[in-house]
Amino acid sequence: MLRPIKSEEQYESYLEQAYRLMQMDLKPNSKEADDLELLSILIENYEKDHYPMDPPHPIEAILFDWIK
Repeated sequence: MLRPIKSEEQYESYLEQAYRLMQMDLKPNSKEADDLELLSILIENYEKDHYPMDPPHPIEAILFDWIK
């Protein structure tokens, strides 16, 4: 059963689980596809709290988009 991430160890475990699921050919609406979606949401929320990122400087963002 998936639960909110409370520790770095749990975060690492969820990353590994998500990676394994991404390597599979998942069918839409399958249990595995639902698990991957839930893992992604939990991982994203944990990362927002524990690994915040500042937005890029506007000029750098423009240059990055232009270089692509």
